[in-house]
Amino acid sequence: MTDKSNLFVLSLGGSLIAPKTGFDIAFLKSFKELILEEIKKGKRFIIVCGGGNTAREYQAAARGVGELEDEDIDWIGIHSTRLNAHFIRTIFRKVAHPIVVKNPTTKFEWTESVLIAAGWKPGWSTDYDAVKLAQNFGAGLVINLSNISYVFNKDPKEAGARKIEKMTWPELQEIVGTVWRPGANVPFDPIATKEASDSGLKLAFVKGTELSEVKKAILGQKFEGTVVE
Repeated sequence: MTDKSNLFVLSLGGSLIAPKTGFDIAFLKSFKELILEEIKKGKRFIIVCGGGNTAREYQAAARGVGELEDEDIDWIGIHSTRLNAHFIRTIFRKVAHPIVVKNPTTKFEWTESVLIAAGWKPGWSTDYDAVKLAQNFGAGLVINLSNISYVFNKDPKEAGARKIEKMTWPELQEIVGTVWRPGANVPFDPIATKEASDSGLKLAFVKGTELSEVKKAILGQKFEGTVVE
């Protein structure tokens, strides 16, 4: 079993991988440098890639053409995560397992420092995949990297919205609800939230582009973001 203190699951938002404004090469280089730096210290990473804007663009276009079933919308998102995952695996080629993980429940041995994962099947998000991979390989912490620093008690665009630095799983569940919908824009998948809560996992929300804060979260230091446990 892998040492929990040296294994981290990073849920990497698709909009960090392929932003709407175009690839951010400087960010990708810095992200790679951070991971390689921590690998030298004995850490290992499972990086779960989201679909982000790529998925939403395809889903919106498909909806514009005609009515779609939720399953079809989900598959568009899943294949977007797989494209993003193969892209990230290429970036980490020298230190990454050669195969992108699609089924997070499959048990297997991997010896490389990095394991890249993507979407699984309709009905499950990459947040769920991240939680299942943490359970499968014995990680105690999932770090959610997106374009927000904190979870808010309601839509941050609404008046009176306040950031939350520390919260319990039931409090997060109340915010995200209990039903997963394809393309939903919530801080964390409702089904994954319940699964993580039942497993006793710890979750950190960090703004992915703030790599100094990401590093603090990895090192177990106080960081700018939300902690759920």
